[in-house]
Amino acid sequence: GEQRVEELKKIPLWKEKEGRDAITRTFMFKDFKDAFKFMTQTADYCDPKDHHPEWFNVYNKVEVTLATHTVNGVSEKDIDLATAMDNFATNCNVKQ
Repeated sequence: GEQRVEELKKIPLWKEKEGRDAITRTFMFKDFKDAFKFMTQTADYCDPKDHHPEWFNVYNKVEVTLATHTVNGVSEKDIDLATAMDNFATNCNVKQ
């Protein structure tokens, strides 16, 4: 609804995943080391919250999908994690 539209405006680089109630973003880094650093920072952030991304990594590219399984869709947890991941990406020399 309207609240979801407002929440998604906070994370403009994330898109709604086609065919699924989830959000997605592809991160491109300078190299594998920066991609892995990003993934490590994300893992350290996620584990205490017990909310984890679906992701796929090849060299400098990390494709991420976020959804909250307990609500079968996007929740505030996903918006929070997407915001944190955007910040981690900036710290890790994200190219896009």
